[in-house]
Amino acid sequence: MTVLQIITYPDERLKQESEPVRDFDDSLRAFIADLDETMHAGPGGVGIAAPQVGHFRRIVIVDVSGRKNTPNHGHLVLINPDITEWEGMKAGREGCMSVPDFTGKVIRAERIHLKAQDENGEWHEYDMEGFEARAVQHEVDHLNGMLFLDRLVSRRHDLFKRKVYQDKSK
Repeated sequence: MTVLQIITYPDERLKQESEPVRDFDDSLRAFIADLDETMHAGPGGVGIAAPQVGHFRRIVIVDVSGRKNTPNHGHLVLINPDITEWEGMKAGREGCMSVPDFTGKVIRAERIHLKAQDENGEWHEYDMEGFEARAVQHEVDHLNGMLFLDRLVSRRHDLFKRKVYQDKSK
C-alpha cells in the first residue's frame, strides 16, 4: 500500500466534479487500499475522498469509530454515494486534509439516509446521524467539487486558523 499525495487548497482540481465508478475490479480495490492508508497517515482523519488525491471518481472512506459515544457504522467504503434524505440542521466545526491550516463552522444536516455501493459493487443503505452524518456530507462534497470553505456562512466569523501542536516528547 502507498500513502498518496494530498491535493491542498487553492489547487483548482479540488473544484472538479467526480465521475461515477463503473468497474469494480482489482485495480479499484488496490486504489481503495492506498486511499485508506493515506487517510490513516494523516493527523486524526476520519474521512477521505478520492479527489483529494487527484483521482476524480466517486469514492469516499469514512470511519468515525474511534470517537467515543459516537453512533457509527464502522469503517465504510462508499462508492457512488447518494444522500437521498436529510433532516435537522446544525452548525459544527470541520477540518480537512486539503485545507490543513484552517477549520470552519459549517451548517449540515443532523440526520441523513445514504445509498452507496461497496468495493464489490453491492448496494447498501444507511441511516446516519451526528458526527458520522457530518463526515459523510463533508466527503460527498469533495465528489461534487466543494470544500467546507464553500459552505461557510461568513469567512470573517466562521473560519479559524488551525492550532499547531508541538511534539512534547522532544
